[in-house]
Amino acid sequence: MNTYVAQIIYRIDCEGVIAEQYEEQWRLVFADNEDEAVEQAKKIAATEATTFIDRHGRAICWNLIAVKDLQPVVLENGAMLFSVLKEVEPVAEPVWMQ
Repeated sequence: MNTYVAQIIYRIDCEGVIAEQYEEQWRLVFADNEDEAVEQAKKIAATEATTFIDRHGRAICWNLIAVKDLQPVVLENGAMLFSVLKEVEPVAEPVWMQ
């Protein structure tokens, strides 16, 4: 049995609200091979896609967009599961300072 990390993307739609809102999830998947891991990830992802009514009476829809990525991972002490690099534009001079 092999271990994989699956990246799953959902779009969140709220009735009456215009917004681009997404959730990115990283899930562990156990499978014998990559093809089986993709199928497992799709099943896991489908169980999270749902519609419910929020406390304001609006319909909230979590729509599955894709299993965006699947990577094998070795589970051991110190193993990297996720890393992100962010590049920002330096601000030469603040617009406002306290």
